[in-house]
Amino acid sequence: MPVSNHARVPPAPPALEVRDIAKRYAGKTAVRGISLRIEAGEIVGLLGPNGAGKTTTINMILGLLAPDAGQVMIAGLDLARQRAAALAQVNFQASYAPLPGNLTVRQNLLFFGRLYALPDVVRRVDELLESFKLTALARTRCGLLSSGEQARVALAKTLLNRPRLLLLDEPTSSLDPATADDLRRMIRDMATGNGCAVLWTSHNMLEVEQVCDHVLLLAQGRVLLQGNPRRLAAEHGDASLEALFIRIAREPLAGGEGA
Repeated sequence: MPVSNHARVPPAPPALEVRDIAKRYAGKTAVRGISLRIEAGEIVGLLGPNGAGKTTTINMILGLLAPDAGQVMIAGLDLARQRAAALAQVNFQASYAPLPGNLTVRQNLLFFGRLYALPDVVRRVDELLESFKLTALARTRCGLLSSGEQARVALAKTLLNRPRLLLLDEPTSSLDPATADDLRRMIRDMATGNGCAVLWTSHNMLEVEQVCDHVLLLAQGRVLLQGNPRRLAAEHGDASLEALFIRIAREPLAGGEGA
């Protein structure tokens, strides 16, 4: 059999791989052995009631907290040992973290683009203004925009550095249904078209079913259940994902392994 002269290209590492991370505060365990993996172009939902460990998990992925145990790998880079290179592959947006309202749309994007040390920041900002239909609003202060327009600017900001991984914490919580639907479609298209991986937190189970490829349901700092959001409820005897969520929130240890 002839031998190929072409070296086999190794598969790309996952956009995010979290291996058994744990965190304690003042002797109390907030996260206990969470693992997850997100491939390029995949949208994964991180679900759970308040206090389940979602925010602590996100903060460890963002490098804001150091895990007491376990490992966070971003695009094949160990966050603990290659922090700057790993975080350059990430961006984050949450509804509770609006952009400065006294700056215009263009000023905000230029500011963050320079913060990320983009090589051709003006061209990149112009590309995103056009892509998100924001050119006509470029000189408008963000504080004067509608909630839907602000959400589009915030999403444009998250793509400035062409991240491999995007963390979205309740991105549609302040939007009306039509605007939220538009934003979900934009994020879905972005993941499919650009290969950006997304970790998405939400309390809107209909949204999760529509957008996410895979979900993890947390309670008391651990992953109790995971799977396809459109099949998970039926697999565990519930009529809907929302019904499953409510059951887990009320009786977390009855919903999965490790009870």
